[in-house]
Amino acid sequence: MVLEVDRQIDRSTAIKSIDTRIVDCVTTRRHKLSNTEITHQSFVIVEVTLADGTTGFGEASTLGGPRWSEESVEAIKANIDTYLAPALLDQPALNFEATAQRMKKAVSRNTSARAAVEGALYDAAGKALGLPATVLLGGRVRDKIEVLWALASGDADQEIEEAHAKLAAREHRRFKIKLGFFEPAQDMIRLRKLVSAMPQGTEVVVDVNQAWSEATAIRYIPELAEMGIVLIEQPLRPGLIDATARVARRSAIPIMTDEAAFSTQELVHNAQSAAGSVYSLKLVKSGGLLEMKRAAGVAQAFGMELYGGCLLESGIGASAHLAVFSTLPQLEWGCEHFGPRILKQDLITSGLTFRDFHVELSQAPGLGFTVDQDALRDATRR
Repeated sequence: MVLEVDRQIDRSTAIKSIDTRIVDCVTTRRHKLSNTEITHQSFVIVEVTLADGTTGFGEASTLGGPRWSEESVEAIKANIDTYLAPALLDQPALNFEATAQRMKKAVSRNTSARAAVEGALYDAAGKALGLPATVLLGGRVRDKIEVLWALASGDADQEIEEAHAKLAAREHRRFKIKLGFFEPAQDMIRLRKLVSAMPQGTEVVVDVNQAWSEATAIRYIPELAEMGIVLIEQPLRPGLIDATARVARRSAIPIMTDEAAFSTQELVHNAQSAAGSVYSLKLVKSGGLLEMKRAAGVAQAFGMELYGGCLLESGIGASAHLAVFSTLPQLEWGCEHFGPRILKQDLITSGLTFRDFHVELSQAPGLGFTVDQDALRDATRR
């Protein structure tokens, strides 16, 4: 009897189609990184349809094309359409481990593409069963997560005004400030102006986006410590593990590993080398919800604390991340999934609520959001 029920579920949740589209969403202001700047954010939206007609959505995000990693939205769409979708058609959507293995065999790396497909499968499977995707991930231990806001226009006066507005609206009280697109001395002037304009006790994280050398980090980290900065993200380029470890040993501020560790093996190498004491979790790095949860476990096994990283996802991609984050026993640094708030028009109408400095998760089936079909249509690249 149980076996027959399992077969019925497998048949009703078989993957019948996987469709993709590229969308381009305008941002509310310029967002600068050390190697690029954007005024719009592009995604690949994946729509999975099951045999019973249930649909689910996932999202692949990049920053300014293949600059942050090797994937671009154009390549992501082509690889899903050509390689991943054919490998998964007619497979049971609930067989998440088997699906992940099929995708790994179909493509190498392509982590953002695989994560988008897996996110859509969790959304569809949860809806088909009438369950939140968090149940399929082990069950949530928190319903809301404190969320940081990034200041990244490069204009200190504008950033101060932006931060004060977020504080007044009780949306964000912790901030991440992007560095690395100016000379370090100029960055320090801007940063000091920003920090001095914040209310006393405001936590400030800085993200160097790989822009510094070991010597530059050694020179300027004491100044960051004097300003009260609480965390430094990825100061050196990936691959410079020994140099980053030397910086970490000399720093009074914790170093966060981001771009330096995509795979579990890279994470282990960084952790063993003591190149960072905090790890930034991202679907674009792990390649799926299950793998990101495993990465969290690996990082914690080495004594690293966890930070919920983002790549300016819309509400679709943010919901997938937050579903995993809500199931982690520890998430010491909260998250930075402000992406839906930096878009002039988000792609969902419900699912995430930002208030009292936190993002609150929906209890609805799947990933918990309702897609804004009009916004999705308007943003779709022709």
